[in-house]
Amino acid sequence: MTSVLSSTRFSVLDRSRLREGHDAPEALRDTVQLARETEKLGFHRFWVSEHHGVPGVAGSAPTVLAAAVAAATHTIRVGTGGVMLPNHRPLVVAEQFGVLESLFPGRIDMGLGRSVGFTDGVRRALGRDKEDADDFAGQLDELLGWFGGTSPTGVHARPPEGLAVPPFVLAMGEGADIAARAGLPMVIGDLRNRDKLQQGIDRYRAGFRPSAWAEEPYVVVSGTIAVADTPEHAHRVLLPEAWAMAYSRTHGTFPPLAPAEEVERRTMTARERGFYESGLTGHVYGAEEQVAHELESVIKETGAQEILVTTSTYDREALLDSYRRLARIAGLS
Repeated sequence: MTSVLSSTRFSVLDRSRLREGHDAPEALRDTVQLARETEKLGFHRFWVSEHHGVPGVAGSAPTVLAAAVAAATHTIRVGTGGVMLPNHRPLVVAEQFGVLESLFPGRIDMGLGRSVGFTDGVRRALGRDKEDADDFAGQLDELLGWFGGTSPTGVHARPPEGLAVPPFVLAMGEGADIAARAGLPMVIGDLRNRDKLQQGIDRYRAGFRPSAWAEEPYVVVSGTIAVADTPEHAHRVLLPEAWAMAYSRTHGTFPPLAPAEEVERRTMTARERGFYESGLTGHVYGAEEQVAHELESVIKETGAQEILVTTSTYDREALLDSYRRLARIAGLS
């Protein structure tokens, strides 16, 4: 453990990924159980995500799942990474987080993204289109206004009015600029493209305007991190997600995670192989000393105050072992 690692917060984002041979209810229960386990390990936050109509992901209702996670834990902060604001009316999002904060005071985070439904069919089902993401800054302003009682409609939302739920912006594309202008903490990834990552962070810090929510820039760097007893075992943790991504790029649908040994036996087309090998690059993985050294470099280069771990794999015990080892090298209590 180094002083750099021990002074950095470490948190978890779980996407409720389906595993071959297991169903969506199991995936959701696995997410709740992982929250309990990572809380014991000393992680700072546990976040869930929003995906609609994706065969390999069960997490479609993040505020509902966050409520289940918060009810099953005691001290860890709970939130979303994130609620996709263009998919919803800001009032409804504010009310949902207001209820969460009322039930679990001082533990709720409001992570917000600007993506809209992944496919045309999903967007139609949500009653949205791609252009709805264009006014994310306005939607964000309206959402925050419901907490401060500044809505121009004359309507007062109770809750959330008068509550303080920390907002975070998921900085994809223009998200860094929006987070900076709004004076909000920013979550940015991923670790696979360090130059692009740093450019986004630099732009955010340069444009940051202090607000009632944050006086100074706050950067959360997200990415895949796998720790095991050997680099080879850590690398195998990455295989299921890399294959799922390669399959989605070549078949148009995101599958459940397959066991690593099954992925290793697959005969892939040249195109599948290209996406698969690309999906294995740029992550932080290895034995404990190796990962500690690389994370220290990432934190020093980016100035990140927090690391959000987004690892998904088929083997739940290997995933939990990775979190145990990461907690040890980070000095979590």
